[in-house]
Amino acid sequence: MNILILGSGGREHALAWAVMQNPKCDKLIVAPGNAGIAMIADCAALDIEDGGSVVTFAEENSIDFVIVGPEAPLAAGVADRLRDAGLLVFGPSAEAARLEASKSFTKEICDAASAPTAAYGHFTDAEAAKAYVRDQGVPIVVKADGLAAGKGVIIAETVAEAEAAIDDMFGGAFGGAGAEVVIEEFMQGEEASFFVLCDGTDVLPIGTAQDHKRVGEGDTGPNTGGMGAYSPAPVMSDAVIAKAMNEIIKPTMAEMANRGTPFQGILFAGLMIENGQPRLVEYNVRFGDPECQVLMMRLGGQAFDLLHACAEGRLAEARVNWADDHALTVVLAAKGYPGSYAKGTVIQGLDGLPEDSFHMIFHAGTSEKDGQITATGGRVLNATARGATLQEARDKAYAMVDQVNWPDGFCRRDIGWRAL
Repeated sequence: MNILILGSGGREHALAWAVMQNPKCDKLIVAPGNAGIAMIADCAALDIEDGGSVVTFAEENSIDFVIVGPEAPLAAGVADRLRDAGLLVFGPSAEAARLEASKSFTKEICDAASAPTAAYGHFTDAEAAKAYVRDQGVPIVVKADGLAAGKGVIIAETVAEAEAAIDDMFGGAFGGAGAEVVIEEFMQGEEASFFVLCDGTDVLPIGTAQDHKRVGEGDTGPNTGGMGAYSPAPVMSDAVIAKAMNEIIKPTMAEMANRGTPFQGILFAGLMIENGQPRLVEYNVRFGDPECQVLMMRLGGQAFDLLHACAEGRLAEARVNWADDHALTVVLAAKGYPGSYAKGTVIQGLDGLPEDSFHMIFHAGTSEKDGQITATGGRVLNATARGATLQEARDKAYAMVDQVNWPDGFCRRDIGWRAL
């Protein structure tokens, strides 16, 4: 099969790596890709949020299957355009992608499905939002309603902090994403990521992970897109998974189908677990980044078969074969991230690193210039390893980190600390 993956980050490098392990893959193109992806697949310059351009490209290149990586093309309806053109695609419709593109829509669906989640208010006016905060008290969570690349969430410890976040959002700090604001109760517990394939009818859980959102060690500092992750998540016991499926995932999928907008793709549920009871923090409609990296490391080539079965509506017959193993990824980011950071700095030391089913450096924000790998993003590399234990996976990942020669980068040295 000829396969096209849309995206350019560490998630897409991990997806490409897993797809390449599968004998069904004859040719792989990733658009736009990055320097690491270019080492294993063809890369193509393409506006991935322009559905018409993607359809034309897929037809011209005899593509059999399109996998959409990031959320923005899904929210823009690229999967719809591909389906309309008769192409097989992994990823939800724009209407179903509202589960990520609109926090208030997700809350509405949870209400209809009786799915446990945080109490909330939805506001289009700053003064009303501030009054709600004063009424509810702190800590409290302020969220931009729309897509903000993982950064539009502020956990406010004081009323002043919450009011400043509200002013920032309505003032345009997150662009159009902050034109509306959702304010939620602060949930206690341990957070975990739960990944479920959905084909519109059937659902299949394919893994759990825990992400480290804050930039600093010991989970301090501002929220980022994620500084590292590991899989599986110890807090996601069989009992918690069963509760999450029966009380949150299945009712949500049934509600989406009832509305005539069935969900097809990967549903990434952020859950807060307290005393064995999961509650929904938020939905994403694509693989997490960096969670995808640890999931792909553990799934390997079968990942492609699972995505393909999902796209074709064959999930009822699909099975996940899990090894009893662990994976961990460490994000190397540019100094200054998630604030302003320098671009174009040179990264050395990547050549001698192992690349196999137990060790991979997935590229997230890189390009090649004059034969050298340079950093072009905030989150730049993902040192990812698999082992029989989480400690073994962690040791292997940090051994790779220590061989990377990049003075302009940094990482957290405590990824996996909750579990270890």
